[in-house]
Formats: sequence, C-alpha cells, structure tokens
Amino acid sequence: MDPNILHNIGYGMYIAASHKGDVLNGQIVNTVFQITSEPVTIAVSINKKNLTHEFIESSSCFSLSILLEDTPLSFIGRFGFKSGREGNKFKGIKFERLASGCPVVSDYSIGYLEAKVVNKVDCGTHTLFIGEMTDSKILKTGRPMTYDYYHQVKRGTTPKTAPTFIKGEEGTAAKDARMKKYRCTVCNYIYDPAIGDPDRGIQPDTAFEGLPEGWVCPVCGADKSQFTKEP
Repeated sequence: MDPNILHNIGYGMYIAASHKGDVLNGQIVNTVFQITSEPVTIAVSINKKNLTHEFIESSSCFSLSILLEDTPLSFIGRFGFKSGREGNKFKGIKFERLASGCPVVSDYSIGYLEAKVVNKVDCGTHTLFIGEMTDSKILKTGRPMTYDYYHQVKRGTTPKTAPTFIKGEEGTAAKDARMKKYRCTVCNYIYDPAIGDPDRGIQPDTAFEGLPEGWVCPVCGADKSQFTKEP
C-alpha cells in the first residue's frame, strides 16, 4: 500500500481561526470542503491538540481565510508551525474581527468566510467541524494556493498534527538529488541550493554555506545551526 496516493486528493491552503473571549487564534488547514448549498455548509478538520480546536469548541464558530499562491512560507510558518499558546499569531499582521468575533486575515488572502458550528464528527485525533456559512467576502482577485502547489512549488512541509501528514514522508524536495540539501530539524523544511529562497531574494544555485548571516528557515524561523545535511 502506497500512502503517497493521498497526495493526489485535492486540497487548498487556508487559515482557520476562532476566538475565546478576547483571545484570538488561527492555524493553517488544508482539509476544507463544502457539503451543501442550501444552506451553505462547510466542513474543516482540526487536530484535537491544537489551540484552535479549543477555541472553536468554546465559541461554536470559525472563519476561513483563503490564501493566495504568492503567500510567503514565513507567513504560512507563523500559522502552521507556531503555537498560539506561545504568542499572538495575529500581532503585526492585517486582520479584522467579524460579527461572530472570529478574526480573518487580509494579508495574502483572496477572501474569507465565517460559519457557525451546527454539527461535529469525532474522527479520533481530529474533529470534523461542520458549519453553516454566516458571512463571506472576496477581498482581491488571484490564484488560490493548492496544497500541491505548496509542496511542489513552495517546497513547503506538513506538521505532524495535520490530517494529511504521512509518517516517514521526506517531501518532494528531498527527491531531487542534483545538489546537496539541508533539512530543518524543527519543521523538516528542506533548503535546496538549486532553488534558493526566492521569497527572501536568495537566488538559485546559492549553497547553504553561502547563505547570509542571519538567514533563518522560511517556514519556522529556525537558524542555520538547526539544519542538517541531507545524505
């Protein structure tokens, strides 16, 4: 049985967010889908260990911000590889709170929707929250980022708490053996010299050793000392 077949199922890249009183939190999600059209109901899968899960349980509502293809890895890393228990993920970025109290981001977002929870399904490690849409808005035109684009083009990685995480997978970047690569030991991002780090102006064919002082992992912010050379 080959679990990599699961990568052929279509997913997007979103920020799911909610609140607990005045405290906000959000996280990257990819498992989002529409269930019905009248009324419009949307489902999102959230790991039970995540703070966002706790907030959706408390508020009975959630928002989804749809991310653009040009969203930098650092922005995805803020919401995908950082914990809201350690800091405010919304500090320093553009966002607004909707009538429900849920926050939505305007940075790198095509638009958003808001939903009230009408049902939920216990899926073991995750809960599938089903919500009836109560608000939505298109903020700008652009191409929404797919999960495949995030992996193949952005060279992004998947946290272990994601519903689509596959144990033991190396990521698409590890399969390209043209040049030596370095793996982040924190989030498994792979720096590929053949690609560089376009979001930060690092040109292709820049060796890891030639990265400027102060360069950090574009996903989680780990410094160069936390990278190991790929075999």
